[in-house]
Amino acid sequence: MIMGDRLLNKLREFGLNSYEAKIWVALLSRGISSAGELSDISGVPRSRAYDVLESLEKKSFIVMKIGKPIKYIAVKPQEVIERVKKKVRQDAEKQAEIIDELKNDELLQELDVLYSKGVEVIEPSELSGALRDRQNVYHTMNTMINNAQSTVEILTTEQGLIRKADSLKRSIDRAAKRGVQIRIAASITKKSQKAFDTLSKSAEIRSISSVKARICIVDDKEITFALMDDAKAVPAYDVGIWVNTEFFAGALKQMFENVWAATKTVEVKVKN
Repeated sequence: MIMGDRLLNKLREFGLNSYEAKIWVALLSRGISSAGELSDISGVPRSRAYDVLESLEKKSFIVMKIGKPIKYIAVKPQEVIERVKKKVRQDAEKQAEIIDELKNDELLQELDVLYSKGVEVIEPSELSGALRDRQNVYHTMNTMINNAQSTVEILTTEQGLIRKADSLKRSIDRAAKRGVQIRIAASITKKSQKAFDTLSKSAEIRSISSVKARICIVDDKEITFALMDDAKAVPAYDVGIWVNTEFFAGALKQMFENVWAATKTVEVKVKN
């Protein structure tokens, strides 16, 4: 049985390895079958077929038929999807409970003490790092904004504003409720209008067009900035720099203030 790479990759998203995917698809094509038959159809070695079928049974993809010889029955794919979704939800809830319990655990408090003592001996110039992959950049920005005490300034592009409305909205809303002043300078167009509407509830936003940069400054000391042109950067290969230094933050803050002073507050939908 020949299975396309596209189908095999999709089935891996179900949590199946290549042997499991091949056996399950073979069983779906037969409805009911024995391990030997499935091995012949799928090309999975007979020495592995029983282990694979046992694994599929534990994952609720198949049912073992009572009797001799032992045969297996395929579970309807739609039912499998529901079972997988339910298991993912249950696993996520369980992990969330474990994390919530950890928040109040003495171990976490001890780790916090170790971290605090460690940070105290770090030279300010060493508080920096390279962020590879756009997702990691946004994880860092979320952490920065969640810890913000007084100000957050963001300079970004049209696409950057759209992404921030999706990835940073909760952090920005929470910061605003704490009294943090949030200012965003970005390219506001019809395409980014929805993002503007979303973020403007918690931030003052002004429209820019001449400056193309992606920078986030928090409390005049912590910064993330992108190294690549947003129009050319591929998410998985996007690169950012995180720095915690008042000296460099002060220089970028002055640049932000110059840009901010040269822009106008956006109040209504933009015509473009």
